[in-house]
Amino acid sequence: MSFPIQKTEAEWRALLAQKGAEPLAFEVTRHAATERPFTGKYEAHWADGSYHCICCGTKLFDSATKFDAGCGWPSFWQAVPGAIVERTDRSHGMVRAETLCAQCGAHLGHVFEDGPAPTGLRYCMNSAALDFDADNASRKESDNN
Repeated sequence: MSFPIQKTEAEWRALLAQKGAEPLAFEVTRHAATERPFTGKYEAHWADGSYHCICCGTKLFDSATKFDAGCGWPSFWQAVPGAIVERTDRSHGMVRAETLCAQCGAHLGHVFEDGPAPTGLRYCMNSAALDFDADNASRKESDNN
């Protein structure tokens, strides 16, 4: 699979370091590692805003689509249209749908068909693959405090 944004491993490492991404971010996004459940910074994060790819900044999810799946990873019932592509993942003795950023190919997590209405999907993401951008209302409120 080819992606519009291409970088070497050294360039991805440098970019993530420059952004102050957690150390696990490179292994998750570039080598499909998985953070341990209930350890990611966005698992119990409920602020209004949007979630973006930590590597390239592509908007992936709106906070309004986030829900508590109880699985230990941030879960969403809908992605931004066109932001994510899927490929078959046959690792760990099972078949799953791996989710990748459509722009840079960063591994994000997996999508399952056991989510809530209206989509029935559960995008189970690694916090280490995400960056959060608070919406303008939240920013204005915190600026006034």
